[in-house]
Amino acid sequence: MLFCVAMKPYSHPEPQDVTLPTVMQALSDPCRIEILRALMEEGELACGDIPLDISKATRSHHFAVLREAGLVLTRTEGTRCMTSVRTEEMEKRFPGLLDLVMREKAKKTGKKPAAKSL
Repeated sequence: MLFCVAMKPYSHPEPQDVTLPTVMQALSDPCRIEILRALMEEGELACGDIPLDISKATRSHHFAVLREAGLVLTRTEGTRCMTSVRTEEMEKRFPGLLDLVMREKAKKTGKKPAAKSL
């Protein structure tokens, strides 16, 4: 199980400060796409609840990149880091982008993406 080391509030960019190049750079790594998809399918999750075959340091780095790009919101709950996708903000800022991420997975797995309400 992965626990938060620092129990301080995380900083997140304001939606209007999120840029498309930064978001696309964050989505350029397959591991980060997998994290984002898991969060979109399951909702808010603890960082350690997403099955990834990577070290804690690498996992932490990927979550930080997603957070700094404005794609996810991370908060502490006790000793756990809870992360969720900033769905509404991303849909307003870049309409359809998150749907494309989910649609690409559906193409690979043959499953239709689950519809999430905003």
